[in-house]
Amino acid sequence: MITTIAAASRTVSRPCIFLCALCALCGKAFAELPQEIRVIAYNIHHGEGTDGRVDLDRIAKALNAESPDLVAVNEVDQGTRRTKGVDMPAELARLTGMQAVFEKNIDHDGGRYGNAVLSRLPIRRHKNHKLPSNYEGEQRGVLEIELGDKDEGEPLLFLATHLDYRPDDAERLASVKKIEAILAARKDQPAILAGDLNASPDSQVMAEFAKTWKRANAEDLATYPAAKPEKQIDYILVRPASRWQVVETRVLDEAVASDHRPVLAVLRRTP
Repeated sequence: MITTIAAASRTVSRPCIFLCALCALCGKAFAELPQEIRVIAYNIHHGEGTDGRVDLDRIAKALNAESPDLVAVNEVDQGTRRTKGVDMPAELARLTGMQAVFEKNIDHDGGRYGNAVLSRLPIRRHKNHKLPSNYEGEQRGVLEIELGDKDEGEPLLFLATHLDYRPDDAERLASVKKIEAILAARKDQPAILAGDLNASPDSQVMAEFAKTWKRANAEDLATYPAAKPEKQIDYILVRPASRWQVVETRVLDEAVASDHRPVLAVLRRTP
C-alpha cells in the first residue's frame, strides 16, 4: 500500500492527493458508523426452538443470512443449568463474528439471564438500566449502547429491552416513562430501540411510545408465535423521526429456532 501511494504521488497533483486522503478518512468514518444500518430484534427464548431443542447455530444462521449491523437479543442465558452452562452471548458473538454486550436482569438456574446486543459497529460505552417492577418476579431492564468512533462524528444510541408480559399494561407503561427519563437530556440524538415489547400495535403502550418514537413498520408485522404468527409484539423504533428514513422492514422466515420470529429493519440516518 505504501509503495502504491508513493508511486501515485509522483503523477498526481497535490490538491488531488489531499482530496484522496480526505476521502479515505471520510470513508473510514462512514465504515465505522454507516448511514444505512441493518437492525434485527430477536427474542431467542434462551435458544430453545419450537421443537424443544436448544440450538444457537440456527439462531446464528438466521442472523448471518441478513448481515445485520445491530441485533437486540432477548431472553439470553449465560451459564444456566437449563442450557448446559453455555455462555450464550459469547457463543453468539463467535458464530456471527460480531461484538456481544450482555447484561443480566436476574440470576436464574445457576447462571444469569437478560438482554444482549450484537454489534458490528464500534461501541463507545454501555449501561444497563433497571425498569420498574410492580410484582415479585422477573426484573426487567433496558440495555443502552452508545455507538460510534470515540473521537469523531455523532454517536448513535441503541437500546435493547424486553418488557413485562402480563395482560395489565401498568408495568409496561411505567417502563416507557423510565426509558423516556433515561433519554430526556438527549431528545435530538439519533436513537434506535428494539426488542420484545409485549404490546400490540393498537395498545396504550405503543401509543405512549409513539409520542417520541416512530415504528419502523407502518403496517403491522406479526412476529408471534413463530410457527404461525398472529400478532406483532417485537419492534424496532427510531427517534427523532426526522432523522430516519425506513428503507425496508420485514419478518424473517424462521419458524423453528425460537418461539418468536425475528424482525428486520433497514434504516438510513439523515442529517
